Amino acid sequence: MSTSTVSQSLDSGHTHDFAPANKSLYHQIVIVGGGAAGITTASQLLTKDQSLDIAIIEPSAQHYYQPGWTLVGGGVFKLEDTLRREEDCLPKGTTWIKDYVTQLDPDHNALVTSEGKRVEYEYLILSPGIQIDWHLIKGLKEALGKEGVTSIYSKDYAPYTWEVINNFQGGTAIFTFPSTPIKCGGAPQKIMYMADDIFKGKSGVGTNSQVIFGTATAKMFPVPEYCDSLEKVVKRRNIQVNFKHNLKEIKAESKEAVFDVTTDEGVQEVSIKYDMIHVTPPMSAPDFVKNSPLAIQEGASKGWVDVNKQTLQHHVYANVFSLGDASSLPTSKTAAAIRKQAPVLVENLLALKASKTLNSQYNGYTCCPLITGYNHVVMAEFDYDNKLASSFPFDPSKERYSMWLLKRHVFPWLYWNRMLKGKLFEGDRLNFLKKN
Repeated sequence: MSTSTVSQSLDSGHTHDFAPANKSLYHQIVIVGGGAAGITTASQLLTKDQSLDIAIIEPSAQHYYQPGWTLVGGGVFKLEDTLRREEDCLPKGTTWIKDYVTQLDPDHNALVTSEGKRVEYEYLILSPGIQIDWHLIKGLKEALGKEGVTSIYSKDYAPYTWEVINNFQGGTAIFTFPSTPIKCGGAPQKIMYMADDIFKGKSGVGTNSQVIFGTATAKMFPVPEYCDSLEKVVKRRNIQVNFKHNLKEIKAESKEAVFDVTTDEGVQEVSIKYDMIHVTPPMSAPDFVKNSPLAIQEGASKGWVDVNKQTLQHHVYANVFSLGDASSLPTSKTAAAIRKQAPVLVENLLALKASKTLNSQYNGYTCCPLITGYNHVVMAEFDYDNKLASSFPFDPSKERYSMWLLKRHVFPWLYWNRMLKGKLFEGDRLNFLKKN
């Protein structure tokens, strides 16, 4: 550890070093972001080498299991079920810089925080997560949390989502999907299917309701096998799917959702009345990443951290790596993807440190447990080529109760007790299935 840091004991029994108030700091490895990606990577690095000097820059005092917010919106979890103190999640022996990054200066191996600290490093790992761009939908920020306008993509509105769904008395319920990459790409459909179950379970509500999926995409899912399954789900449920519909405005006074609709003749504007609407907002890389030399500067992937999709090393700055939602890795942005990315990054960073070849490669594996209703999940696992990459010895495109049990009970436990602690858990899921 840097001799300039101050050790502080926490009532959790853990010990971390906290950055002092002076303006200039140095750490061997600096990780930007104390979410799933940052903590998992730090834990695995320290498992390999406890002597590493690692600082984690993270402003939040609370750590959330964000995959659980879908189940909060569906009334299965309470928000507090998804919450831990950040200090209890950080690996023992790391330095916590409780601050925001405002500027990246890779030419000088440094960054600047909102409090004016200059932090220098030998190696940089960028895992700051994704930025929610509520402001890109006109009227959304003002409408959220009121009169049936909600979103599970914020801890502030996930509980309200359940309130809206549970109290819905019929009418038109719209669920949207934007034109940008998003974290947990299956979540907009998951919450929709659970809501449809609730509606159909209430006398009179289901028969007097129309569920609409307004998606900017041209199909239900990018992987053909899973797309076929989801097409059957919406057909069975009589859900109206409006493809190439990108939400651009909420008119709260008249309860209208305004979409840009892409057609062969061009883009047309369409308004749809709603009684409730679940909005999946546009998302992007954090602004301090977008505005830095580390971001891709042009093209469809503009703004994301420019890394090699196999090694996770930056294309220009060899001592910079990235994983998770802010990276340019062309795969779905999920916690399960991070679980496979982190070991690759760790091996390659340590290889670089030892002046060895970077041999570890990430194949784009990601996983999206697609909740198709209470007690049913399609466990969608796939790679860069949108090829099936199932961890289980059966057809992964089928809806299964066993996969619901994994989503509901096993994955949260694995997250807190294995993933964040840097432990591999390839056998845990199969052992669970054998017992159930």
